[in-house]
Amino acid sequence: MGKLDWTRKEFEAYVLLYAAHCNFFESKEEQDYIFSKVDKKTFHRIHTEVVVDSDETNLDKIQQYLSENNLHQEEKEALIRDIKNVFFADGSVDVIEKNVFSILKKIIN
Repeated sequence: MGKLDWTRKEFEAYVLLYAAHCNFFESKEEQDYIFSKVDKKTFHRIHTEVVVDSDETNLDKIQQYLSENNLHQEEKEALIRDIKNVFFADGSVDVIEKNVFSILKKIIN
């Protein structure tokens, strides 16, 4: 995999869309929350990438971006909060979402 040419917002969109899509169902509430964070053009462009990429590739890209870009602790904490908000947006968190949250939390911290 080559260097990721993402902006900070594109990275954020990728992570949040991965979180929303991890159980293969994105609720309207999850999408609405992500729309509150990123513009529609970025959402749709990155959404296609998240869906086409395998689960392993999703996590590899997230790890790669984090290793290539030095996020401050506050940015990491905000991202984790946003991921949690995506999972809770529809009022319930399933087992897959809980597991993905644990994985993302480890990768980000």
